[in-house]
Amino acid sequence: MANLNQVDLTNVSQQELQNLRHIIDEHQTMASKLNEYSNRCQDSQLKQMFKQAAQSAQTTVQQLTNKL
Repeated sequence: MANLNQVDLTNVSQQELQNLRHIIDEHQTMASKLNEYSNRCQDSQLKQMFKQAAQSAQTTVQQLTNKL
């Protein structure tokens, strides 16, 4: 994925904006699911892996949302 600090979203079409919102929603869903998997997981290594993946997805959500 491109460095989000270098992406100019000022001239996006309505279709592109709709696609970005869809991507944001998907990452939010992914973060929620990964957090739930982490909460249910008994293995500490898997728990940590799920937590890190959830945080990464949430960071992407925040970065994209801030660009909109």
